[in-house]
Amino acid sequence: MVLTVVVPFLIYSIIYYAPIIRNAPFKAKEFVSLEYKWGAGNHLDNSYNSATGEYKYLNDKDSLVIKHVMLTERDKKFLDSNADEQGFWNLPNVVANGEEDLKNSKAPRFFMKFNYQKKSKEVTYLADFNGNPKMKSAAAQMQKIIEQTINDREERGQH
Repeated sequence: MVLTVVVPFLIYSIIYYAPIIRNAPFKAKEFVSLEYKWGAGNHLDNSYNSATGEYKYLNDKDSLVIKHVMLTERDKKFLDSNADEQGFWNLPNVVANGEEDLKNSKAPRFFMKFNYQKKSKEVTYLADFNGNPKMKSAAAQMQKIIEQTINDREERGQH
C-alpha cells in the first residue's frame, strides 16, 4: 500500500526536479574567471580579465592605464554570490532597448561574462535601457558590484 504512494511520488519528483537541478545556477566552486568591458557606444576601450589580471582603462586624461590586478578567492565568491542574488543568471544576453539601440546608442555599455568550468553567462547592458525596471536594476547593480570589487582590489595594491 505504501508503495502505491511512494513510487509514483519518487517518479514524479525525478521527472519534475531533474531539469531544475541540471539548470541550477552556476556553482561557486566551478568559477573560473570574470571578463568585464565597458565604454561609450560600441567602443569598449576599458577591460578587466580576472584570469590574467589584466586591467586596462582610460583615465580622466584619456591616457590608457594598464595594471595587473588579481582577484582573491574571497572576491570571486563575493561576485558569484552577488550574481546569484541579483538574478544575473536569469538576465537575457542583451539588456538594451532593441537592436537599433544596440547598434547606435552612445550610452555607456557594459559587458559582463562569468566563466565556469562547464558553462558561462554573459550580459551586455546599455545604461539607457528603459524597459523592465527589475531587469535594469539587476544589470546595473551587478555592473556596480563588479566595478567596485575590481577597484577595491586595485586600491589595496594586491597584485
